[in-house]
Amino acid sequence: MNDRDDRRYRVLLVEDEAMVAMLMEDLLSDLDCEVTATAARVDDALKAAKSGSFDFAILDVNLNGNPSYPVADILRQRNIPIIFATGYGTKSLDALYADTPTLQKPFRLADLEAAVSRVLSTGA
Repeated sequence: MNDRDDRRYRVLLVEDEAMVAMLMEDLLSDLDCEVTATAARVDDALKAAKSGSFDFAILDVNLNGNPSYPVADILRQRNIPIIFATGYGTKSLDALYADTPTLQKPFRLADLEAAVSRVLSTGA
């Protein structure tokens, strides 16, 4: 997937379920991506989003009952593409994010690969 000087794509992963985060990290590694920052809480994710250097981010929509939209707002301002991950379906997304690539949990590697390819090719 990566044709950029053997450098892996840098990912911010925001996920409150530790097992899901570990699985996603493994799957992303298979796609030439490196999770360079993780966060399980909105405040930690906000700090990472403000200062980290990422090629894209994957955000769980609901972090222990708190929406990750403030994190998405910062990333959008910084032109860092976002993929949402949710167990609630795309209909539960805020209308402001209707065009954001979304992974429906549980998802397969092929679904993740398609979403990553989309954001990397379009910057969506």
